Amino acid sequence: MDIEKAGSRREEEEPIVQKPNPKPKLDKGKGKAHVFAPPMNYSRIMEKHKQEKVSMPGWKRGVAIVDFVLRLIAAITAMAAAAKMATTEETLPFFTQFLQFSADYTDLPTLSSFVVVNSIVGGYLTLSLPFSIVCILRPLAVPPRLFLVLCDTAMMGLTMIAASASAAIVYLAHNGNSSSNWLPVCQQFGDFCQGTSGAVVASFIAAALLMVLVILSAFALKRST
Repeated sequence: MDIEKAGSRREEEEPIVQKPNPKPKLDKGKGKAHVFAPPMNYSRIMEKHKQEKVSMPGWKRGVAIVDFVLRLIAAITAMAAAAKMATTEETLPFFTQFLQFSADYTDLPTLSSFVVVNSIVGGYLTLSLPFSIVCILRPLAVPPRLFLVLCDTAMMGLTMIAASASAAIVYLAHNGNSSSNWLPVCQQFGDFCQGTSGAVVASFIAAALLMVLVILSAFALKRST
């Protein structure tokens, strides 16, 4: 009995030491990845991104349609300028049929080159219409737009050169040059000068349309990148 009481007293006097809980073992092979919550405006950002993807082909297709219309008008204008210059001629009535004065575009090399250049530009613009249709069907395609912008730039330069040189000749025909003793021939060949003046104006309009086409194509290429 005394032994039992002594053992119980020792248990009461000894301090109770709590054993620390063992650390949980981490299963390295079955760890879970942390899941980050999306930002508050995540759905709004995705919706805006989808709208931009949908709207980009839309406005590019609109630019391609405008390109097609302007290209068609420019082709008609360039061909009309060449046809007007080529068909403009005038013969002055005189006393006899053996002595007559006539004016024709072949009399001046500048006007002859004007007809050739505008015919080439009109033919090019007509042949480029299928490429413009491709841009309408595939608004995000870059190669046809790049081809058109390069060729349009070259044709615009040719048209401006031919129109400017012909404008100088037409100006001399209207006003003459007192320093060189060149008389204004439009006082006698009024119809011929009116026809050539209209052809030069039409050529400048075609050059301006080509400039607009280059700007549109460059803008579409810029927004593609």
